[in-house]
Amino acid sequence: MRRAVAWIRWYVREVSGETVYDRYVAHTRAHDPAAPVLSRRAFERARMDEREADPRNGFRCC
Repeated sequence: MRRAVAWIRWYVREVSGETVYDRYVAHTRAHDPAAPVLSRRAFERARMDEREADPRNGFRCC
């Protein structure tokens, strides 16, 4: 039962995009440990600004 709950949690986090920030932090620290890491809020803001800058890039329903 615990494995099923863990898998469901992983799946929901992947689909919702919640793990994108975690991957960004891991990538940044692995490539340059001295590089500044954006806060989650700043990262999400930059991500949204990038999406809205070019509507042809990626999917946006609204």
